[in-house]
Amino acid sequence: MTRRLLDGIYAKYNRREFVHPDPLEFLYLFEDPADREVVGLVASALAYGRVKQILASVADALERIGPSPARFVANSSRGKIEKSFLGFRHRFTSGEEMACLLAGAGASIRRHGSLGKLFSSGVGRSDDTVLPAMGRFVSELSEAGCLKGLLPHPEAGSACKRLNMYLRWMVRKDEVDPGGWKGVRREKLVVPLDTHLFKIGRALCFTRRKAADLKAAMEITASFSKIAPEDPVRYDFALTRFGIRQEADMGAFLKSLANHVKIR
Repeated sequence: MTRRLLDGIYAKYNRREFVHPDPLEFLYLFEDPADREVVGLVASALAYGRVKQILASVADALERIGPSPARFVANSSRGKIEKSFLGFRHRFTSGEEMACLLAGAGASIRRHGSLGKLFSSGVGRSDDTVLPAMGRFVSELSEAGCLKGLLPHPEAGSACKRLNMYLRWMVRKDEVDPGGWKGVRREKLVVPLDTHLFKIGRALCFTRRKAADLKAAMEITASFSKIAPEDPVRYDFALTRFGIRQEADMGAFLKSLANHVKIR
């Protein structure tokens, strides 16, 4: 019954027309996966705060990078990137921090060929989730320091919502998620746990934790894995339209979930 409910929500909301306002929309502007992975890294890193400011800041950052993001980060020195981001600011994130992130990305692209290859090289066959690979990914991009706020490490207990969202964009491919990375299996993904999905997870009794931390993300992911073991983050985008889109009323939806749980 729960899968039928979730599949109905997926069918209704997992469509391009419901993407805006979401930083994911910037990835659609780039057909080349090499550019898309850099754009996705920028968009996900800045995906905190008010959505209007997020979209404005991502647009500003991409304008500074130019029309070929992968070429820009791979061929630019740290100094050149810092110069491009002079005066940039998104809430707590400075232009220097963005330059640090992109310089780290450029070094990794030169070393591995792409960010996707870097990430997939860290995925072990026996790993149940992408978290060990995520830790290696963050460690390499953070070699220059100064990225603690932009790229939280999973070992610190953070739900790593923005990084898990980035992975959903890059690994999954459907009408909403553009995909591009071939070496990471979608069944190992972890849900990008924001406040909306956390409320829904609690309403479905997928977790009883009081904070949207990594343990809650893992519990909710495990519950989704029982429903869709081949794709546990399949429903993330559709479910998080509640509370974001005006036509998707979160309060009414939570009440319907409570009724669903009672009769399940």
